[in-house]
Amino acid sequence: MALSATFITPSPSSSNLYAKTRKPFLSNTVFLIKSPKIQASATLDYSKVSASKKSSPLKTSNWQWKFKDNLVNIYYEEHVKESQELSLNILILPNISDVSTVEEWRLVAEDIAQRNDRVNCRATIVDWPGLGYSDCPKIDYDADVLEDFLVDFINSPDGPVKQSDNDLVIFGGGHAASIVLRAAKKGLVKPKAIAVIAPTWSGPLPIIFGRNSSMETRYGLLRGALKAPAVGWMIYNMFVSNANIIQTKYKSHVYANPDNVTPAIIERRYSLTKRKGARYLPAAFLTGLLDPVTSREEFLQLFADLEGKIPVFVVSTKGSPKRSKAEMEVLKGAKGVTKFVEVPGALLPQEEYPAVVAEELYQFLQQNFGSVA
Repeated sequence: MALSATFITPSPSSSNLYAKTRKPFLSNTVFLIKSPKIQASATLDYSKVSASKKSSPLKTSNWQWKFKDNLVNIYYEEHVKESQELSLNILILPNISDVSTVEEWRLVAEDIAQRNDRVNCRATIVDWPGLGYSDCPKIDYDADVLEDFLVDFINSPDGPVKQSDNDLVIFGGGHAASIVLRAAKKGLVKPKAIAVIAPTWSGPLPIIFGRNSSMETRYGLLRGALKAPAVGWMIYNMFVSNANIIQTKYKSHVYANPDNVTPAIIERRYSLTKRKGARYLPAAFLTGLLDPVTSREEFLQLFADLEGKIPVFVVSTKGSPKRSKAEMEVLKGAKGVTKFVEVPGALLPQEEYPAVVAEELYQFLQQNFGSVA
């Protein structure tokens, strides 16, 4: 139910750095972790965009989010067609994971923004605080903090998303989807529609080891260790900021087709883990602090509470990991789900199969807002 559902290491035969893990998080097995040797162009492969369509004008900028005593620079991108009267603002939220980035959504945003049809859109993709190209301050991240950010980003008078006449639509992947639904349920944000792509709600370690009081204590110890100046970087470099581990995760369960995982993608994700403060939010994600709900029943209730209020489109995937797939499948026909489709891919279909995802999302927009342009 999350991008880093397991700690997966390379095979011993191809490794050269020894690291020993201890219970309760993993068995007392000696894993061999190969030092990063990824060498590739820093440019992602965007060749999957339709060759018949021009890229939409791209604006990149930063917005300052005021959180307690912190001023956090938030990175965002805007895709909009030139000389077109806009009918919809689309806010796009990347998955929440240890290597989350706006790049996951760039091709979909380009595709939707430049189409010549009845729905003219501005697509804004934003990196969450603590992830991607946004600042990564050392704060106590949890689901409430990310919800507060989302609400501020949408509702602030000086915010990048200028919501007028209730013209906002939100797309969210993974955990981001559940945070959007929770904020909408509370009435903190009021979009005209929501689309959730491969939605998840539980962090990696709680998926594997559960949420009893004993495990929660251990998760707290791990979070503290990850935040520590020296040992924190050592643990983080061993299990997260490691190009070969990132590659293994992407090939095993983030992408459906391992051949679609290019060296360029891995290099870009690996580089994000080297940014100042990059380990702080993943410490919360891995241990379940970013989970908007704690059970399937609560997850389903997020959708049910929006029944008849906001159209909610669910995009499931054919190649998701077993546990993630089970949580997506229960949404088929669930109360509050307006439309349910299944597309190729695993946990990042918007990046692996952008043309397919863009088409499904645009059809949803046309069905609900085709007459507004």
